[in-house]
Amino acid sequence: MKMEGIEGDASVGGAGRYTLNPMRINSEDILFCVDVDAESIVEMKTAGITRLDSIKQAILLFVNSKLSINPDHRFAFATLSKSASWLRKEFSSDVESTIAAVRALSAASVYSGQADLTNLFRLAAHEAKKSHSQNRIFRVILIYCRSSTQPHHQWPVNQKLFTLDVMYLHDKPGPDNCPQAVYDALVDVLEHVSEYEGYIHESGHGLPRTFFRFMSMLLCHPQQRCPQDDCDIPKPLMKKSAELANGKDNVHVSTTSW
Repeated sequence: MKMEGIEGDASVGGAGRYTLNPMRINSEDILFCVDVDAESIVEMKTAGITRLDSIKQAILLFVNSKLSINPDHRFAFATLSKSASWLRKEFSSDVESTIAAVRALSAASVYSGQADLTNLFRLAAHEAKKSHSQNRIFRVILIYCRSSTQPHHQWPVNQKLFTLDVMYLHDKPGPDNCPQAVYDALVDVLEHVSEYEGYIHESGHGLPRTFFRFMSMLLCHPQQRCPQDDCDIPKPLMKKSAELANGKDNVHVSTTSW
C-alpha cells in the first residue's frame, strides 16, 4: 500500500489518498500435520470426546468452510509421532477424500518421547516448490498435543518456502509438564520457517468450542493477514455490548478471498 498526493485536486483539498496496488491472491495447498502421540487421546471436558475426536471434527469444518470460500484450495495430510510421515500425500479438493483421510487418523498407544519436525519441513518444502510452479502458495497447519515435549528441528533459517500455522492443545501446567516452554519453542519454530505471517493459538481449557474458534481463525488467507498481535477477531460479546452502549456501532466491511 502506498499513499499518493493528488496535486491540484480541489475535491480532496490537496489531501493525500491511499491506493492499493492490485495483487493476485493465490489458491492454497494446505498440509495438515496432526500429532498422534498418546497425549492426543486425552479426554476433553466434553464427556467421551478426546482431543483427536475434536481435531477430526475441526478439520472437517475447516475444509468445508475453506472450500465454500474458494473451491480451488487443496488439502493433504500427515501425522507426527517421533517424526512426520504422510497419511495422504495427494492434494485434493474432494471432501470425500478428506473424510477418508480423517477417518484414518489414529493415535499411538505409547508416548513418542520426541518430536522432530525436520522431516515435516522437508516434505513441505518439496511440495511447496511444486505449488509455487503452479502459482499456488503452500501452508502447513500443525496441530500439536504434547504438554512437556518441546519440538525440535534442523532447518536452515534462509529457507522460507511455506507458511506455518500452529494449534497447540495441552494440559494445564503441573509438576510433570511445562506447556509454556513448549509454546515458546513452537513460536520459535514458526518464526524460523514461515514465509507469510503464521498464526499460533493454544488452549489448555479442554473445551472443544475454544479449539473450533481458534481453528476458524486460521481460515484467513496468509497473503491477506495482519500481524497476529493486531488480530482482534472474533470480538468478545461484552466488548461489543460496551461499544453499543457508548454509541459506537461501526461496521467495517472488507472484501477477501480467503
